[in-house]
Amino acid sequence: MTAHAAGTLAAVRPARRADAGTVRLSQRDIDGLLLCGEHYGAPYDLLAAALQVPPDRVPPVVARWRRAGHAATGRLGPGPAWCWLTRPGMAATGLGFPAARPALGRLAHIRAVLAARLWLQAGQAWRDGRAWWHSERRLRAALPAAGRGGHTPDAEIHWPSLPGSPYAGQVWAVEVELTPKPLDRTTRIMTGLLAPMRYALIVYLTAPAARPVVDRAAAAVPAGERPRIAVRDLPPSAFGPGYRR
Repeated sequence: MTAHAAGTLAAVRPARRADAGTVRLSQRDIDGLLLCGEHYGAPYDLLAAALQVPPDRVPPVVARWRRAGHAATGRLGPGPAWCWLTRPGMAATGLGFPAARPALGRLAHIRAVLAARLWLQAGQAWRDGRAWWHSERRLRAALPAAGRGGHTPDAEIHWPSLPGSPYAGQVWAVEVELTPKPLDRTTRIMTGLLAPMRYALIVYLTAPAARPVVDRAAAAVPAGERPRIAVRDLPPSAFGPGYRR
């Protein structure tokens, strides 16, 4: 190659991007990483629903997150694989929660809470009211150390003060129940959430096994407070493989 040809080739070669070799994240990637961080982790099928992509698109998406160092993945039990954030992922999202693989004993509950969130967010009332989800991890992080021994709901739903919204300015507590607790404990939690008048509504989303105890606790609430309790069934997506209803 002549010196002239080499100089011409160098002149037309595109300059190397400053971010070459790094993983570029879309807004969908950022939303997915935040979701995994807020919920301790996410199974691939629910992550596909959250990202609004076909299930076969999830593995390459989370593979890019792994290459960026933001996420880890693995099979934690029966059913689909899970994705959760690493320490760099927590730092990148600004969440700052402890980075750890989801505990095996909590997988069913973590899944059910995330499924409840996605189900509620798909509703017309949610979209019209522009509601937003305040996760249990955010609620716990905001508590002073002395106040972390009490009960924290699985989430809060915040409704902006929009003109014409039937729920304008309200805050709802969300409780997800997969297994029946002792009646006195369920009643104590329920009355505790009602007492401060912080919540306009307490939403219980239950599995069939837990429904009778929650219904009994709700029936024991003073009549004037019962309209502030809503008991509904969990969506089918809340139940992973092998769950006994």
